[in-house]
Amino acid sequence: MDLQNATLNVLGDSITQGAGASDYNHCYVKTLETMYGFREVRNYGIGGTRIARRTVPYDPVYDQDFCQRAPLMDPNTDAVLVFGGVNDFGHGDAPIGVMSDRTPYTFYGACHTLMHFLVTHYIGKPVAFVTPLRCLNEEGNPDEGRPPLIAFRNVLLEVAFYYSLPVLDLYATSGIRPDIPEIQERLLPDGLHPSNEGHAIIARRIGEFLRTL
Repeated sequence: MDLQNATLNVLGDSITQGAGASDYNHCYVKTLETMYGFREVRNYGIGGTRIARRTVPYDPVYDQDFCQRAPLMDPNTDAVLVFGGVNDFGHGDAPIGVMSDRTPYTFYGACHTLMHFLVTHYIGKPVAFVTPLRCLNEEGNPDEGRPPLIAFRNVLLEVAFYYSLPVLDLYATSGIRPDIPEIQERLLPDGLHPSNEGHAIIARRIGEFLRTL
C-alpha cells in the first residue's frame, strides 16, 4: 500500500484515542499521519470501549462497542485498521465463546461480526487488525472465569485468518513488555498506555506493516 496522500480509518480504544501521550500530536495516530505522509488518518478511538458487546450495560461511553461503531466510519477511505481487545479482557463481560458464534455478545462472535462487516463494506481495500499490546496483570482471573489476555489475542488471529485479513501482532512482536521495569518506565508507564516514545514505536510498526499490504 502506498501511504503517501492516502486516507486511513482507525477504529480503537483509549490507546488510539491518545491515552498516555502528552498531547494528541504524540499519539500514534497523529504520528503515523505525519511520519508517513497520509492525507488523513481518521481517529475513531474511544477510551474504554471493547470489540464485543456487554450483556449487562456498564457505561454509556464504554458500551459503544466496535461492532456498533464500525458502520459510523467514513466509507470513503483507502484502508481500515482496527486496534483493540485489551478492554474485552479488562472489563468486558462477554465470554470468549466459540468459533461458530456469530453475535456480538461473545468475543468470537464480535470478531466475526466486525470482520464480516468490514470485508463486505470495504471490498478491494486493505482491512487490517492489530492485536493488543502486552500489559501488566494480563493473566486474567481463573476464579472468576476470566481468561488471560493472550486468549483474546489468539481469537483475533484465528478469526482474522478465517477472513484472510492481515494482522500486526504487537502482543508478540512490539518489544514492549511492561513487566520489565526498565521498559515499563520508558514505554508503558502505567502498565497499559504507551508513553510518547511508546506511541512512536507503535506508529512506526503500523506504518511499515501497512506498507506491505
